[in-house]
Amino acid sequence: MAQSESKNSIQVIERMTRLLNALASSPGSAGLKQLAQSAGLHPSTAHRILTAMVNERMVERVEQGSYRLGMRLIELGNLAKSRVSVREHALPFMRELHAATGEAVNLSVRREDEIVYIERCSSGRAMMRVVNVIGGRAPLHVTAVGKLFLLEDGAAGLREYAKRTKLPGHTRNSLTSLGALEKDLRKVRRQGYALDHEEAELGVRCIGAGIRDDDGALVAGLSVSAPAERMKAGWSHLVQETAEKISRSIGWSG
Repeated sequence: MAQSESKNSIQVIERMTRLLNALASSPGSAGLKQLAQSAGLHPSTAHRILTAMVNERMVERVEQGSYRLGMRLIELGNLAKSRVSVREHALPFMRELHAATGEAVNLSVRREDEIVYIERCSSGRAMMRVVNVIGGRAPLHVTAVGKLFLLEDGAAGLREYAKRTKLPGHTRNSLTSLGALEKDLRKVRRQGYALDHEEAELGVRCIGAGIRDDDGALVAGLSVSAPAERMKAGWSHLVQETAEKISRSIGWSG
């Protein structure tokens, strides 16, 4: 039964991809019959899949029986482009920052209410059970970079986040009340960088600064994480300067 369901799911994805390719090859909108023929599908099958994609905004129904690619694809494409671009541009600067500090340097992006770590430079010197291995996730409010994204959300967005997540604690240092988080973010705004004082993991501290694209949007964060006893306050300026270099390399004008 499981194998049958898996095979059917793969078949649906393959058919969806054929329909998207058919839409992509059409200079304008395309009719159901034309799309079904191009994708090698029965019209009723094509209609069912197209309707599902319309509901997900991957396809737009221009008029009855006529379709074109949807805005959601543009959103996803821009997101993928920005993340790949940031990662490629960031790595040389991350290596420089790692050489200067001797500690782990992380690149992370936001995914809904979490930070996802997409790149890391580390010599393996630090014996830390940190959450920020590549692909690792952590709630926004317990990470330095996550706080930068919460600050970007504004007061209303922060309140919604707190209401939605209930601000769970990870250590005794985690900020688990809206008031404490608001106070911390006011400090982040003043100084231009964020700190994690053993809030995600006891014994590990972090300094984070934001990376902005050519539109000035916060698209990623750069951070240095280290055992609490090795973290140096002066590194905050190095992290800020490196984040700014990466931002300028992807088009931010300042």
